[in-house]
Amino acid sequence: MPAKNKNLHGNVPDKSSVALLLIDVINDLEFEGNQMLLRHAGLMAARIASLKLRAKKAHVPVIYVNDNFGKWQSDFKKQVDHCLKDGVCGRVLAEKLRPDPDDYFILKPKHSGFFSTTLDTLLSYLEAKTLIVTGIAGDRCVLFTANDAFLRDYQIFVPSDCVISNSPQQNTQALKLMERVLKADIRPSSKLKFASLKKERRGNRN
Repeated sequence: MPAKNKNLHGNVPDKSSVALLLIDVINDLEFEGNQMLLRHAGLMAARIASLKLRAKKAHVPVIYVNDNFGKWQSDFKKQVDHCLKDGVCGRVLAEKLRPDPDDYFILKPKHSGFFSTTLDTLLSYLEAKTLIVTGIAGDRCVLFTANDAFLRDYQIFVPSDCVISNSPQQNTQALKLMERVLKADIRPSSKLKFASLKKERRGNRN
């Protein structure tokens, strides 16, 4: 790996044991069966926005891991503009979770944020060992990303109030599955303390 650049992105940490992942939150939600997601999207977005703000104050990097929606010429900025300006259902998400210039982003072709992407390389560069996984949908892309994180020996947090699925039942089942099988911590976002997560991980390496 190349030497660390201390001023790579201004205030963005070039090294962090903890990273916050936002899965598919830049999403127009223009598909059949979106009613349940729309019903809970605003509240989830507000909670993720609050968590993101606390992450930045704690110098924890924020990584948008977003679907390319089958468009191999996708551009993340164009996706953001589409969700903000084209009157789509997912505008509520983009308005609350508009990426900052210093955020990281990864485009993925399939459900998992790790499949055929540079997420592994970015996390390795950051030296991240703990992942906080949020977003849409809990029983699909969040689940697949958390599964691949587990296989790579990351410590996983999936805040139960920062994930939504097509139904509350599916969401609860997915969260319980991740807790039981992937050893994920699913405490609500308000219970996550970034300073403690950093200290805990440093302690685990000693």
